[in-house]
Amino acid sequence: MFGNVFIKTMRDQRRTLLGWGVGIVLLVGIEAALWPSIRDMPDLKNFLANYPEAMKELFNLDAMTTPSGFMNAELFTLVLPILFIIFGISRGARMIAGEEEAGTLEVLLVTPLSTTKLVMHKAAALAVSILMLGILLFGVTMISSQAFGMDLEAGDVATGSFAMVLLGLEFGSLALAAGAVTGRRGLAIGVAASAAFAGYVLYVASMFVSAVEPWQGVSPFHQALAGGPLGAGLPAAFAWMVIAAVAFLAIALPVFDRRDIAAH
Repeated sequence: MFGNVFIKTMRDQRRTLLGWGVGIVLLVGIEAALWPSIRDMPDLKNFLANYPEAMKELFNLDAMTTPSGFMNAELFTLVLPILFIIFGISRGARMIAGEEEAGTLEVLLVTPLSTTKLVMHKAAALAVSILMLGILLFGVTMISSQAFGMDLEAGDVATGSFAMVLLGLEFGSLALAAGAVTGRRGLAIGVAASAAFAGYVLYVASMFVSAVEPWQGVSPFHQALAGGPLGAGLPAAFAWMVIAAVAFLAIALPVFDRRDIAAH
């Protein structure tokens, strides 16, 4: 049954994965193609010096004269995190709540498959789909690096891609858990999106407000993006993102097990 549920879930989202994959390839390829022009821009440092200090600190623009700094500023500190979080939340909300609203969840629950196994299988499909996008991101970034003379280190790109995967997984797991608890896909999306927005506000505020700075480690964005993520090594804070994803599912399991699915 595991194979059937997992394969069905992956098959149901194959077109979605293809579309997102094509988008990531085009996005990274286009941005990387801009690097030679940025690298050869005269007085680039003077140009960047005109930016507000807040923006320079938030996106680490002072490092934009290096390939890794350029990719961090252009993609890995805002655009790609948003894309992976949107993908994770949208797919996570569909895993349980989407099936329940479509009336297909009851079919799975009348089989010998337990509610715990059902959630775990759906979570596995979510994790694999996000990981597939992460692997694609790693591959296209490395290819673009070689094609446009960026010479990015494979380890740096792997760490940056893994950070995107963890962001998508954490908020996607929250959406899956919220959907399992409520049975409402829209509500699950709202809960996870609100949490992502709050986490980003905390991340930004911790850079500029001294009273908030001690709390910056709580933000998933700080855990994923601090020091890079390209070139940041493998931070121990990554573990907190995995723990959070597991915790969301663990909290939702007993509630989902007691819910009357037929009532919805």
